[in-house]
Amino acid sequence: MKLIVLGAAAGGGFPQWNCNCTQCAGVRAGRPGLRRRTQSSVIVGDGADWVLVNASPDILQQIQATPALQPARQLRDTGIRGVLLVDGQIDHTTGLFMLRERGSPLPLWCTDPVHDDLSQGNPILRVLGHFCGVDRHTVTPDGAPFEVPGVAGLRVRALPLWSKPAPFSPHREHNVVGDNVGYLFENTANGRTLFYAPGLAEIDPTVWEVMNTANVVMVDGTFWTDDEMIRLGISSKRGSEIGHLPQSGAGGMLEWLSKLPASTRKLLIHINNTNPILDEHSPERAACTAAGVEVSHDGLEIDL
Repeated sequence: MKLIVLGAAAGGGFPQWNCNCTQCAGVRAGRPGLRRRTQSSVIVGDGADWVLVNASPDILQQIQATPALQPARQLRDTGIRGVLLVDGQIDHTTGLFMLRERGSPLPLWCTDPVHDDLSQGNPILRVLGHFCGVDRHTVTPDGAPFEVPGVAGLRVRALPLWSKPAPFSPHREHNVVGDNVGYLFENTANGRTLFYAPGLAEIDPTVWEVMNTANVVMVDGTFWTDDEMIRLGISSKRGSEIGHLPQSGAGGMLEWLSKLPASTRKLLIHINNTNPILDEHSPERAACTAAGVEVSHDGLEIDL
C-alpha cells in the first residue's frame, strides 16, 4: 500500500501561468533549487488499483507521468477505481471533466455539501451526466470507516475540517459540516495510517487526536505567513480568510507539527507559488528541514 503525490502545488500550479513573482520567474529561468509542481492531488492504492484523491486541472499530465495509473490490462483501462473529494474547489474538481471517456459511471465519493456545490454552483456532475455519468457515494464526515471497491486492503475515514468552501458555494462565508474534509487512510494489513488534509485552517481536538495517532501526516502547506499575498500585492485577503493555516508564527502549522510524536512522518502539500519553502535554498525551507517537516513534490511515493 502506498500514496503517490501526483501534484503538490496549490491552485495555479508552480509556476502559475500568469505569475512573474521571483519564484515563478526563477522556475522558468531554470534557477537551481526550484522544482515545477502541478496542482494538488494524490493517489492511494496497492500498486495496481488506486483511489484518486481530488482531480486537479492537471490530471491528464499527472496520469501520463504516473505509469502505475495505466496498467494496460485491456484496450481501454485505468488504475483509478474511484475518486474522493476533500471539497468542491476548482483546483480539486476540474479534472473530473478529463475522466469523462469512461465506459461506465465514474465512482465518486463526496459529502452532501460538496455534491450540492458540484450540482448547482459549478454543475460538473450534471455535465458529466451527458458523458460517462457519475456513481456517487455519500461521504459522512463522522469518522465511520468505508472502503473503495477494487482497492483491496484500504480503509478510509473522513473527518470534518474548518476551511473554506469554493467561492461559488452558498456556504462560502457560513461554513457547514461537510464543506471540507480530511481523510485518514489505513493499510488494513499492518494498521499503518496516513492523514491527508490539503486545506486546513484550524486544528480542533478531533483533528489533533487523529494527527497524533497517524504514522504519516500530510497537511496544508499553502502559505508561509498569513499576510503573504497582501505583502506581495497579489490579494487583499489573509491566508486564514481563505481557509489556510500558515506555517510560521505562533500557532502556525510548524508549531503544531513540532508537537507530534518523533516517529510521525510530517509533510506539507498544496503549496502556493508565493510560499518561500518552494525554494530549496531559502531560510524558510531550512526551518522546515530543521523541524523534520518535508515539502511534498510531484512523484513523491510514501509506503504505508
